[in-house]
Amino acid sequence: MSHALDKYFIPEPSKFPIFGSVALLLFGTGAVGWLNKISAGPVLFFLGLALLIYMMFGWFGTVVRESESGKYNKQVDRSFRWSMGWFIFSEVMFFAAFFGALFYARVLSVPWLGSGETEAQIWQGFEAAWPTDGPNPHADGFTPMGAWGIPALNTLILLTSGVTLTWAHHGLLKNNRGQLKTGLLLTILLGAIFMGFQIYEYIHAHADLNLRMSSGIYGSTFYLLTGFHGLHVTIGAIMLLVMYFRSRAGHFTPESHFAFEAAAWYWHFVDVVWLGLFVVVYWL
Repeated sequence: MSHALDKYFIPEPSKFPIFGSVALLLFGTGAVGWLNKISAGPVLFFLGLALLIYMMFGWFGTVVRESESGKYNKQVDRSFRWSMGWFIFSEVMFFAAFFGALFYARVLSVPWLGSGETEAQIWQGFEAAWPTDGPNPHADGFTPMGAWGIPALNTLILLTSGVTLTWAHHGLLKNNRGQLKTGLLLTILLGAIFMGFQIYEYIHAHADLNLRMSSGIYGSTFYLLTGFHGLHVTIGAIMLLVMYFRSRAGHFTPESHFAFEAAAWYWHFVDVVWLGLFVVVYWL
């Protein structure tokens, strides 16, 4: 323990960065091949995914064992906090790009295509109204997704999940392990319910509203933003599930529990992104 208090921990050389690099190469190459209907595409995609999962289990497991053995001091803790902060910032920029694409299409491109000489020369008869199905190969159009109903219910679910996760954190700070585990389970359950409703919403959009990825710029931005958010909810729920099992194993103390805090930061980030989605994509 004195080593952890006095010196900055330097880990041993690891094989996992190489595994991660190869996994991402296979994952990306397979995805491109799959989209272009190359027979080897799905095989490379799932091989890369399996290797990526192996890398995560191995690397994160090593970090957990190092942390639980007392090798990390306050300086290492600060390094982890800065790293997680920059990671979440990169995620903010990721979604900012998609929100920016929606803003550009809705506020700039659509009015421009339906005005003056642009409308006459490029798109005669185009009506500059949002949502638009242009360019759209389906002659029967689509019905846009409304804000009230499942989207509003999902908003309430995610906001409630933020409360239950904060309640779990307070339980950890008070060394109340029962409250910690119950709060985590409730948060994970709410995340699963959210995803269930989103899957139902997608089925309803395809079957009843004719709203698809090919439904012009509205359809593509709708599925791009909500789909990536759903992926982040899934990742966040997996992170919280890991925190739950670590809590059951007796990990974390009121003084040292950054892994839990990092997962909580990520989940609250996902909550905030959904509020932006609900307002911009569903409501306005």
